[in-house]
Amino acid sequence: MNKKVLITAGPTYEPIDPVRYIGNHSSGKMGYAIAEAFASFGAQVTLVSGPTALKTKLDGIGVISVKTAKEMYTASKKAVEDADIAVFTAAVADFTPETVNDQKIKRGRDDMVIRLIPTSDIAGTLGKTKRDDQFFVGFALETSNGVENAKSKLSRKNMDMIVLNSLEDPGAGFGTDTNRISIIDKSGNITAFDLKQKQEVAEDIVNQIIKKRSDA
Repeated sequence: MNKKVLITAGPTYEPIDPVRYIGNHSSGKMGYAIAEAFASFGAQVTLVSGPTALKTKLDGIGVISVKTAKEMYTASKKAVEDADIAVFTAAVADFTPETVNDQKIKRGRDDMVIRLIPTSDIAGTLGKTKRDDQFFVGFALETSNGVENAKSKLSRKNMDMIVLNSLEDPGAGFGTDTNRISIIDKSGNITAFDLKQKQEVAEDIVNQIIKKRSDA
């Protein structure tokens, strides 16, 4: 596969002060598995990764390490210009503190209120500028109304395909070595898969991308 692929993976950490942050439980395992699946097909992969202990195992993967949603957006915006395919697996924080203390906040007797402001919707923003020769894939991690919410994201963010997984499914979601997904395309077709190891799930996703691109 002589293609350039952008993949975002892992969480983002939004700092409150020098020692505290707002984050989530994403391990980055799914995104890293997809990066390695693409590399095994011969693709040139740029992996924009939030904080994670994972390491890539294959050649052909260039890793750009970031921490915040703003950093991930900046790196992704640059990398997507040359990408044939973009897969947005990262669990990007939806909000970030409006102000960041430059010193550690001390415990006090009163409640502490932190004002949060929205972060950039990376997939949604980049989806608005997607070229006809590019193929974009989004992810939807849902806790309820999964198919309905995933279809809405597919349309709203101008994706060509969206991968749905649910925290309601045992063995799926953050931190696990397995995942159970459904893939929804722009025509509304749904392909459901059994619970599998994330490496196998990654191969299913890459194969579906190749098929959908060839059908287009």
